[in-house]
Amino acid sequence: MVHTTGDWQAGFPGDLEVYATYQLSSPYTLSVRTNATALNKATPVNFLQHLYLNLGGQGSGDVLGHTLQLSASRYIPLDDELLPSSGRVDPVAGTNYDFRTPTPIGARIRKVSGGKGLVGYDTSYVIDGVGMRKVAAVRDRKSGRGLELWANQPAMQLYTGNGLNSTIKGKGGKAYERYGGFCLETQGYPDAVNHPEFPSQTLRPGHVYKHDMDYKFSF
Repeated sequence: MVHTTGDWQAGFPGDLEVYATYQLSSPYTLSVRTNATALNKATPVNFLQHLYLNLGGQGSGDVLGHTLQLSASRYIPLDDELLPSSGRVDPVAGTNYDFRTPTPIGARIRKVSGGKGLVGYDTSYVIDGVGMRKVAAVRDRKSGRGLELWANQPAMQLYTGNGLNSTIKGKGGKAYERYGGFCLETQGYPDAVNHPEFPSQTLRPGHVYKHDMDYKFSF
């Protein structure tokens, strides 16, 4: 898939050429490769996949019983507008955001705020390590299905479907209620253009942005 955006389209400067490739690289691995090239002006680039996942399958209910492990020892506190207004990066140790060991998604979900009056995770994490590495591991004990997410980005947003309200339909027309799915959105640091203390997400002319993800499913 190829897409070109024009100068100031959607408010972003410069022409940008974007390639996205989706491939079944093995029977149970979905690989997503996104490249972007700034053609004539520097422009912020920070793409993500807002893919809802529920390893129990359609009609199986919420994901609160899924166990989640994140390769993240730090997180970026967000305000009520889900912006990193403080510019801080804090350790997860001793907080309700710590998923360094496998933990049910619902274990502490009532104790965190997803912004805008919602309860649940809408949290930005800094992923340990660099390059292509394992970001997250998820398992649904009822179905026996598992998922490992590998990516090459420095950060990730965990979203637990706090705002789902049956308006989203899945396979077979099944409706998804609150906490009916979760998202693992690998990305660069959020709002980096307004935070010089964060790694830059500005793409210079002739340079290439590369975002690689592998969703590795098991049964």
